[in-house]
Amino acid sequence: MIIDSHCHLNMKDFTHDLSDIIKNAKNNDINGMLTISTKIEEFKNISNIAKNNKNVWYSLGIHPHNVNNNYKDLQSAIAEFKSDKKFIGIGETGLDYFYENSSKKLQIESFINHIELSRSTELPIIIHTRDADKDTISILKDEYQKNPFKGLIHCFTATEELANEVLKLGFFISISGIITFKNAKVLRDIVKKIPLERLLVETDAPYLSPEPMRGKRNEPAHVIHTANYLADMLNINPKELYEATTNNFFNLFTKAEFVK
Repeated sequence: MIIDSHCHLNMKDFTHDLSDIIKNAKNNDINGMLTISTKIEEFKNISNIAKNNKNVWYSLGIHPHNVNNNYKDLQSAIAEFKSDKKFIGIGETGLDYFYENSSKKLQIESFINHIELSRSTELPIIIHTRDADKDTISILKDEYQKNPFKGLIHCFTATEELANEVLKLGFFISISGIITFKNAKVLRDIVKKIPLERLLVETDAPYLSPEPMRGKRNEPAHVIHTANYLADMLNINPKELYEATTNNFFNLFTKAEFVK
């Protein structure tokens, strides 16, 4: 069994065949999916997708691309979902200085707000970081010292320094299909040093299809390619990788309940 720890099942790419996408995943032994929100307007739809599909869970948060003063409404926006067993994480949130679709100031304020919500809900935080390692490290260390919280770096493409710092905080690191790309040697060298007990796998579907599916729409079923590649890279049996990353998922997202 494999868990796709980060996908976006509400995206328009899946509007016409979502049920087939979920069936295809389960036919390929991907028996759980965490679908991630990127803005408040998605919350209802995402929660309904999880409600209507076994072993599909969801997170609530605002992606750094979508931050404006709406981040101040996040606490009240998630209040109605707090008791939902399928609501298991906060995010995705974080910092993206590559595109900087939202100002750095607002991104930082929103990120810290998400951390506060992670603490108050006791749900792990799902972090996106791109070209923002210094500020990401600084914020996480400062906030963790105030009061600990759990979380992961999703779609890891950052530096070894960031990996080491978040591992010290007990965080997990999720690996996407980027690990299979030909130009990802530096990333592979870093990931080889991350303990197996801290790794998760994801698709970030509908984006970032791994080899040999690159160029096509990504979907949760494709996480098998990332998992197999990662197992080969780490020189372990694929089943060991599947079991470890699945256990890691449930160790982090303790609210998630698997239904057989």
